[in-house]
Amino acid sequence: MAVEFDVVVVGGGPAGATTAGLLAQRGHRVLVLERELFPRYHIGESLITGMLSVFDELGVTERLERVGFPRKNGLSIVWGKNRDLWNVNFAEIDGPYDYSFHVRRAEFDEILLDHARELGVTVVEEATVKEPLLENGRVTGVRYEAGGETTEARAPLVVDASGQSRVLSRKLTTIEWAEDLRNLAYWTYFEDTADLPDGQLGNILVERVSHGWFWAIPVETETRRLSVGYVTPTASLVSGGPSIDELYEAGVAESKQLKRLLLGAKRVAEFRSTRDWSYRSAAVTGPGWLSTGDASGFIDPLFSGGVCLAVLGADAAAKAVDTVLRRPDLADRALAAYAAGVHNMVSSFLDYVRFFYDPTRDREDYFEQARSMADFNERYPNAREAFVAVISGRLAMSELFRIPGAEEEPALTGTVEP
Repeated sequence: MAVEFDVVVVGGGPAGATTAGLLAQRGHRVLVLERELFPRYHIGESLITGMLSVFDELGVTERLERVGFPRKNGLSIVWGKNRDLWNVNFAEIDGPYDYSFHVRRAEFDEILLDHARELGVTVVEEATVKEPLLENGRVTGVRYEAGGETTEARAPLVVDASGQSRVLSRKLTTIEWAEDLRNLAYWTYFEDTADLPDGQLGNILVERVSHGWFWAIPVETETRRLSVGYVTPTASLVSGGPSIDELYEAGVAESKQLKRLLLGAKRVAEFRSTRDWSYRSAAVTGPGWLSTGDASGFIDPLFSGGVCLAVLGADAAAKAVDTVLRRPDLADRALAAYAAGVHNMVSSFLDYVRFFYDPTRDREDYFEQARSMADFNERYPNAREAFVAVISGRLAMSELFRIPGAEEEPALTGTVEP
């Protein structure tokens, strides 16, 4: 059996659903192939404001508001040389969004995928992509299995948005590991937890301890449920040394603010774990394909940037794909601009995470480093505001995803900046 579309998207998570929805809005016939049946569990509950302009464009923001996800106002931090509690709020910088959301990813991801369907995207769940279809070195589609049948889906462009599985791109390119960020994440959920101090309600807590750091995310208001995760280098787990459970418990005991939040709370879920190894794909485009989201790179979750980078990357991917399909004469420029933009965005975020991981600095050092990034020195002369811009997801420079030669068609240009 064979089917034809304008674009095939592998993966229905935030990157895939956003790419597909934006392309459907532009009038393209899009197929999404998702391995699982939604809703399905996924880690990563805290969002930042940088992607909300894309959700506005998709027309999904009001739906997120109606669900009643807890609002995220900013970041509370126990980090740096003094290890005192400090906080920043999204509202400290000018912009249309002064809060984001803490979401339940199973619900959130299903909302995005259902919305893509409503925009006209064909979605096939429980579809296993077996291999890319290749003709003279060019990807022309994929072969997949669903419902006991094998289908060849052909399209001028295939987008790999399959997350860290990298279903397509692992066969087409290699990845570059960030060796200094080979970490393990270990998390669970607690209910009946306490609150952060006044003025910090709705914040995510990020707290540094001796052998790693914790996140605490308020994912449900009524039950006062917190997602509490611990990130530590894999090198901390050595033969004969403390187990991950022992490191987690020791870290909670050492913490200043986290243990106050958990005093009297009860754990309501089993522990889960995953590798949080940061990496970048050596290539994010090739003949007939491109990758986006975690399929193109993953950066340490320190500032909750994963979904934001995925959605901003999806926005750029949709612009590039739309250009390739409507302006074949600009195809090479569009894909080159996309690749350069993703590289710059991921590199900037990675460089800042590496700087911040040094816990011996004063908080003013973290602020000044943020101001030195890209063109932030001009846009945010106040160093604290530059830091808020970084943790909000405003990493892109104004020309990041502009496609040379497409200026006469404004729909083909744009930035990832909200």
